Amino acid sequence: MNFDEFTGEVQHRLELPGTGETVRAIRATLMTLGQRIPEGNAEDLAASLPTEVKWYLTGAVREHGQRFDWREFVNRVSEIEGADRPEAAYHAQVIMDLVSTLVPPSDLQQLRNQLPESEDDENWHKLFAVIDSGGWGDAQEAQTGGGPQPDETPVDQPEDSDT
Repeated sequence: MNFDEFTGEVQHRLELPGTGETVRAIRATLMTLGQRIPEGNAEDLAASLPTEVKWYLTGAVREHGQRFDWREFVNRVSEIEGADRPEAAYHAQVIMDLVSTLVPPSDLQQLRNQLPESEDDENWHKLFAVIDSGGWGDAQEAQTGGGPQPDETPVDQPEDSDT
């Protein structure tokens, strides 16, 4: 997947109006994640991503391995992206789901191991909520009701009517 395909997919999934908003959401999520995890882990995770996206996890980060929790992660993403906290959290979850389809499972597990999960309500497992619910397609289907839709053909009119 190249950069245009990656950003196009994120834009589609998040229903963002333009490329600028999309790139800002990607940058906010991945740069903040890159700040949180050790440099080597960021490089491993970034290795399978398009070059321009990879840079957000590695080259754009001045200090890797910072210690902050999920709440601070969302605050930082929200500030960089210019979105409210719930929207920024959702964007991060959807972006991570796309990333999870491109990286080896071992790199995703390594990322999970770097982000401690606790019993309180504000913990890192939320970053993986879309992934853990079966991925974006399944999560979208669950939100919209998914599945077969009822037939809208009126009862008194045959389906194949040409009249």
